[in-house]
Amino acid sequence: MNNSNWIPRNYSRREWLASSGGAFGLLALADLLAAESPASVDREPARAAQPYAVRPPHYPARAKRVIFLYMPGGPSQVDLFDPKPRLLQDNGKPLPFEKPKLERTKTGNLLASPWKFSQHGQSGTAVSELLPHMASCIDDICVIRSMVADNINHSGAALQMCTGEQAFSRPSLGSWLTYGLGTVNQNLPGFVVVSPAAVFQGAQLWASSFLPSAYQGTLVRDLNNPIANLRNPSGNLEPQRTKLDALHQLNDLHKRDRIIDSELNARISSFELAFRMQREAPEAFDLTRESAATHQLYGTDKPTTEMFGRQCLMARRLVERGVRFIQLFDAPKNNAWDHHGGLREELPKRCAAVDQPIAALLIDLKSRGLLEDTIVLWGGEFGRTPTAEGTNGREHHPFGFTMWMAGGGVKGGIVHGATDDFGWHAVQDKVHVHDLHATILHLMGLNHEKLTYRHAGRDYRLTDVFGTVVKEILG
Repeated sequence: MNNSNWIPRNYSRREWLASSGGAFGLLALADLLAAESPASVDREPARAAQPYAVRPPHYPARAKRVIFLYMPGGPSQVDLFDPKPRLLQDNGKPLPFEKPKLERTKTGNLLASPWKFSQHGQSGTAVSELLPHMASCIDDICVIRSMVADNINHSGAALQMCTGEQAFSRPSLGSWLTYGLGTVNQNLPGFVVVSPAAVFQGAQLWASSFLPSAYQGTLVRDLNNPIANLRNPSGNLEPQRTKLDALHQLNDLHKRDRIIDSELNARISSFELAFRMQREAPEAFDLTRESAATHQLYGTDKPTTEMFGRQCLMARRLVERGVRFIQLFDAPKNNAWDHHGGLREELPKRCAAVDQPIAALLIDLKSRGLLEDTIVLWGGEFGRTPTAEGTNGREHHPFGFTMWMAGGGVKGGIVHGATDDFGWHAVQDKVHVHDLHATILHLMGLNHEKLTYRHAGRDYRLTDVFGTVVKEILG
């Protein structure tokens, strides 16, 4: 054998596997690669090149977009949306039944809410005096008093609320929605997260996990400079466009000898999105374009409400421009709603910070005709115990807590489900986190059992093997 003309070449691992090892090895490799391929799941070969392209729902949708108002730490249901006269009657007495064995920190006797409740709107729904602005919008709100979750710790509970899984990395709700539906505006991210401070689990709450990287949330941390390095200093985009075209050609050559490279496809798409965002994103995030009356409505002109008011106004501008999913974290600090102590002092502060901005968001969306096809979701990862931690606090409580929804095909002015007389257990029409996710997907036109992605040899979905659509709250 004459090796005089043989020229050594450096082969990649995938090239080496693809050209050696015999037919049996190639069959195994092909199966593994197919499992990782988005095209193998949805038969859409253009998905890698156009991850945000609008895709049809499974059936006609009631909602087009979602705003998730996330209160990290766990808001107290018995102090805000679930009044318990029996707590007031038996304040200071022991809970008259055995507590669950799963108890993170030992709590004491019953602790009545220090705040009064009154009925509001035509529906007569009871709301705490801490939330007068939200109370004025109660006829547009469906209060779910029977939420249940599976984890009593922040990390696992926050993961479950945002991704459906409490222990392992899984795609977030926003990632699933942008994967399944794409986004209307190709010049803005499909999934935006606004979190002024870091929160428990951080980026895992908006990560795409095993879904293509293009579907992860775009984080906004600095409200004054939402997306860093966005502006082109020269103001001339033509040379940049020429460079991107050349880079695209080089990347196409790089991909030619590779069976699949989803990370490279995602990187190419992110470059293109970043370029397009230079034209549209500065305007979308520019709150100075809003009128003085609008800023007063959202409370951005007052220190107490300025931070969350800016977040809510930003969310309205983004959904108005076609962004699919926006998640706002009330995060002046980590876990701002985690009131193990200082309940009487700290809960009123948090309510004052978010009450007016959230009501303004609902009013503004409704006045623009956006609320009817925008889901607004409010809540945290769990609630708080009706029993006292120390003398002025409440512990974590996943056994029965409150969230609410508005718009997007949800019935307004109703209360769904109930907890017992003390606010401990959900006892009527329980809504598990998986049920909540299934319902949101349903309103967006997606069957939660059919929105799947094949990874590591099995089909995954947001709701795992659980979840039932809560039809009673649908309009």
